[in-house]
Amino acid sequence: MNTLNLSRRSFVQLSGAVAASAVLAGCGGGSSDGGSASNDGTTFKIGGIGPVTGAAAIYGNATKYGAQVAIDEVNAAGTIKMDLNWQDDEHDPEKSVNAYNTLKDWGMQILVGTTTTTPCVAVSTETNADRIFELTPSASSVNVIGGEEIGADNPRKDNVFQMCFTDPNQGTASAQYIADKKLGTKIAIIYNNADAYSTGIYQKFIDESKALNLDIVSTQTFTDDQTDFSVQVGDAKSKGADLLFLPIYYTPASLILAEAKKQDYAPKFFGVDGMDGILTLEGFDTALAEGVMLLTPFVATAEDDATKAFVEAYKKAAGTSENPNQFAADAYDCVKAIAQAIEAAGITPDMTASDICDALIAQFTDSSFTYSGLTGESSWSTTGEVTKTPKGMVIENGIYMPLDEE
Repeated sequence: MNTLNLSRRSFVQLSGAVAASAVLAGCGGGSSDGGSASNDGTTFKIGGIGPVTGAAAIYGNATKYGAQVAIDEVNAAGTIKMDLNWQDDEHDPEKSVNAYNTLKDWGMQILVGTTTTTPCVAVSTETNADRIFELTPSASSVNVIGGEEIGADNPRKDNVFQMCFTDPNQGTASAQYIADKKLGTKIAIIYNNADAYSTGIYQKFIDESKALNLDIVSTQTFTDDQTDFSVQVGDAKSKGADLLFLPIYYTPASLILAEAKKQDYAPKFFGVDGMDGILTLEGFDTALAEGVMLLTPFVATAEDDATKAFVEAYKKAAGTSENPNQFAADAYDCVKAIAQAIEAAGITPDMTASDICDALIAQFTDSSFTYSGLTGESSWSTTGEVTKTPKGMVIENGIYMPLDEE
């Protein structure tokens, strides 16, 4: 959000998050919140940072337990050993840097995190200076990785990589998906022009829509404090839009869905991953979300063996009956991708963090290196951005279901 400079992964304006996070608050599996006192030379020391308390805890706990499931699997395989030390930053940049320093004192060699963007921007500056390899599961802003497009004040941080899509790339992928699946002939857009996440997706969506000859008939905006969407929805309806694209978070999306019902307007609704979580929003009539589509790297109800095994292991580790979300799957893939790169590069735990960092950078930017996991087949460019194919998801009977499953 613009007022907090957050990414889609760190949207915290949901009253149900605290309740949801309480379910996940306990330490599951073999997760280490303190870690061992020193490195014995046989175990890689993996740090993790994310909010496990506070209003954003639903995200931090998801990444924590997703990472822990992967750690347990890596250790069970026996080829290499890993120890996970997860620190709570309460979705606060200053506390996140403090958490990072705690992990550094512990002897962290590799960082999985942070979970949310604003803390990750702050911490990535530290890891870059200290030469500690960082792979974030869910901090999606380009400010996390830096680069020429951002400006001279935020150059590329060559040690920082993302498992999630960057914000702008979601816009391109959404336009391509809508065009490929022929989901709409007349498209309306409602986006938050005060939010970098929303505007970044919108701008790329517009660029790609022009290239694909999508017919955009209505474009409406709003700001963070808006609760009345009658004008925006009314314009889309009056222009005959049969698909409403919402590159926004789920709280304003819930209000737009309610307004559409009020106006007896029933287009197809297509969102981005900021919509994931709308079913957990306290007081929201989930029937309004029936048929809503969005792109996501992970669908917990998929029937493949890997997804089913992860869902079961995650529930056990977290002590919950709730399905894991995409953040958990991204964190799982972070650990597994790092483990694969460690083995491929012949990295050993007695190496310094700086040497490990250099070796992992070389491996992740090698054009032949790919990782196939829960969120798809991933590869990375020298920009730190991930390349993978997004999956379509649709809400049916109050459950997220694969849109593309045959």
